[in-house]
Amino acid sequence: MIDAVLLAVTVALAAVAAAGLAGALPEEVTAAVTVTLGFIAVATAAMRLISRPDHVRALQSHQIVVIADRSLAYLRRGLDADTAQEVCRLALAESEAAAVAITDTERVLGFAGLGEDHHEVGGPILTRATREAIEMNEHRILGTKEEIGCPRSACLLKAAIVVPLEIRDKPVGTLKFYYTTPRLLNETQIAMVSGLARLLSTQLELSELERQTELACRMELKALQAQINPHFLFNTINTIAMLIRTDPATARELLREFAAFYRRMLEDNEGLVPLGQEVEYALTYLRFEQARFGDRLRVVDALDPAILDTPVPAFILQPIVENCVQHGIRPDGPLTITLAGIRQDDAIRVQVVDDGVGITPEELPRVLEVGFGTGLGIALGNVHDRLRGHFGPGSGLRVESERGSGTVVTVTIMEPTASGASE
Repeated sequence: MIDAVLLAVTVALAAVAAAGLAGALPEEVTAAVTVTLGFIAVATAAMRLISRPDHVRALQSHQIVVIADRSLAYLRRGLDADTAQEVCRLALAESEAAAVAITDTERVLGFAGLGEDHHEVGGPILTRATREAIEMNEHRILGTKEEIGCPRSACLLKAAIVVPLEIRDKPVGTLKFYYTTPRLLNETQIAMVSGLARLLSTQLELSELERQTELACRMELKALQAQINPHFLFNTINTIAMLIRTDPATARELLREFAAFYRRMLEDNEGLVPLGQEVEYALTYLRFEQARFGDRLRVVDALDPAILDTPVPAFILQPIVENCVQHGIRPDGPLTITLAGIRQDDAIRVQVVDDGVGITPEELPRVLEVGFGTGLGIALGNVHDRLRGHFGPGSGLRVESERGSGTVVTVTIMEPTASGASE
């Protein structure tokens, strides 16, 4: 807007000055207009000099943010040949570089731009300065073709900026911007490449943290699968052995279900499974306990069939019903466990309700802490963490209990459209 106004005023004054030079205006007016034009020219130049650094910084920041934002989807998978190549293309499109490359500590992972026909992806790092940048964890400025070290004599790349990529302050590779002339090796470009490298390093570090978290969750799941309660195992086997004498048909059926139950326990269940499969697995567990406790254990299935196709992480219900039996059974009365569930607003909510002995007020706030309780102490905490990891904030477990009256465990699964979470 300011430029447009200045242009209009300048054109008007120039027209007046031209008229004055042609003799159509008094000399005093012509002189005043000329002086005004000179003042506008000086003022405009001064404003450009003053505002130029801010403009450059704004443009540079915009470029960095755009590249970092668009590269996030790729670097979440870590640093490899596929992700590096995509990030190189993004950086090339949003910068003044003639070419962009990314390496790990040994190889060139990605290259895009001028010289792409002979700068081989997958080959070893050839530039000595790149190795120095990794060894010293410092950026390097290459001002000659010889420093770049390209074996192709006709290569047009004659300057470069090399900045390390880091994870937890340790170099894991480099980001390299190439130029066709050393004249582009200015402070603006160096700051831009350094800033982008820091953002990409942050993304890589977050990716590594996410991978480690996922690995820890898998290890906990494996531990959960291996957490076969010896009492449950021995009691079920003893129950089946007893039924062989009194009710052979029921014993055979329980034995088949028991084999299928533990076969699934040992399977790889890191993905999502239908909620109905989880319900059936939990009900199978309860059938074994019913065979042991008889009329002292009652089970009510009040789940809405419409929600049974909902994808959920494996082993989210069985640990809950197992806790109901282990910690809720009364020594002198029956225990009723009810499974209920509906789709409510933007979420699936499943409740496991028992009328057992309940949880003390002192223990209740800690029941979802990993390590709290008997055994490995990971069951409920593991379920809670995996639900939040898959479906985002709002998902997970909520435990309510009153000593002597029973416990309610609510499993909340936020719908993807509502939570924005993705697997």
